[in-house]
Amino acid sequence: MKTKNVIFWVIILAIVALILGLVLEPYFPDKIAIHWNEQGIADGYGSRFMGLFFMPIIIVGVSLLLLGIPQIDPLKKNIEKFRKEYYLFILIFAIYFVYIHVLTLLYNIGLKFNILVMMIPAMAGFFYYLGVMLEKAKQNYFIGIRTPWTLQDEDVWNETHKVGARGFKLAGILALVGLLFPAAAIWFLMIPLFAVAIYAMVYSFVAYRRRHPNHNGHGIKS
Repeated sequence: MKTKNVIFWVIILAIVALILGLVLEPYFPDKIAIHWNEQGIADGYGSRFMGLFFMPIIIVGVSLLLLGIPQIDPLKKNIEKFRKEYYLFILIFAIYFVYIHVLTLLYNIGLKFNILVMMIPAMAGFFYYLGVMLEKAKQNYFIGIRTPWTLQDEDVWNETHKVGARGFKLAGILALVGLLFPAAAIWFLMIPLFAVAIYAMVYSFVAYRRRHPNHNGHGIKS
């Protein structure tokens, strides 16, 4: 997948999001809901302008940032080794935010539903694919589980990412359980996510100390 193809599809997705907003804008209230609490109840509001343009801008801006980051990474040659998975991650990110944008639009034209529950399948899929990408990720400064220990030792990086990949896939699957328990959906989403993040960080330290019991190490393998 080429960079220009990713940019093309990101822009198309942003345009689709913008057009949907413009079509539904006449049905918006003066202040639109833009934030919901853990029960899925709206608790934050913004202007129509924000509802129309904020998400398309985020989609394009963050996607371009993610595309540009590898160009300044000293280990960008390693990112090239999993570029296909990384570029697909960017597209999935853009699709995810279009989905959130659509949910927001529908909520604000009067369709009432638990938006948190509706977000869960997309978030679960996002977490699962993050695990897929982490399996392929090679050592670099910007993408992946970047702790002092994974950046210091390539073997620790690979070992940690293998464990972390399984963890994020599992977190994605567990998030779906929240669909069965809407009142506790946020916990099925957040607890596995934080648990995996903390475990991966601790694991990288333990793996490094196991490989270097009496040595702090210098340099980064590539």
